[in-house]
Amino acid sequence: MVKPDFPVVTARLLLRPFTPDDLDALHSWESRPDVARYLYWEARTREESRVALERKVASTWPRAVGESLVLAVQRRDTGQVIGDVHVEWLHEEWRQGEVGFVFHPDHGGRGYAAEAAEVVLRLGFTALGLHRIIGRCDVRNTASSRLMERLGMRKEAHFRHNDIFKGEWGEELVYAMLEDEL
Repeated sequence: MVKPDFPVVTARLLLRPFTPDDLDALHSWESRPDVARYLYWEARTREESRVALERKVASTWPRAVGESLVLAVQRRDTGQVIGDVHVEWLHEEWRQGEVGFVFHPDHGGRGYAAEAAEVVLRLGFTALGLHRIIGRCDVRNTASSRLMERLGMRKEAHFRHNDIFKGEWGEELVYAMLEDEL
């Protein structure tokens, strides 16, 4: 595994490790019920976002299965942190990972999530040496499923009633991409 130099620069974004100074930005989307709707946690208090930020700050490079590369997504034009992307190392021998992303809704519809998610997929395949990366979302989360399709990920499964999600049976879509498909 080859750790890249940070920040990773795209046409409109900087992707970099989180810092303690990112609390206001992180809490600006984590505190929103519409953001937490399809996530495994409810809208967070500032203290809960602070605890989450501590985990993100510590997740700069995965050294073992179960750890993640977590990056803040910052707009180059404004300097504003608008979301986060991550890739989790799921299995060493099979070189499997999982991509995830959460963005502030005020920045939706402009392609920022796709721009950042493509970078984290590329890092997963090249820097982490993964062979296969999956992405999962609630079946009702059409924004996430459309994003994974735009990224070229293939829908591999639609699980019905596979877990209890926020008090009701949940349905989940699973997408995947192989290293030679990026």
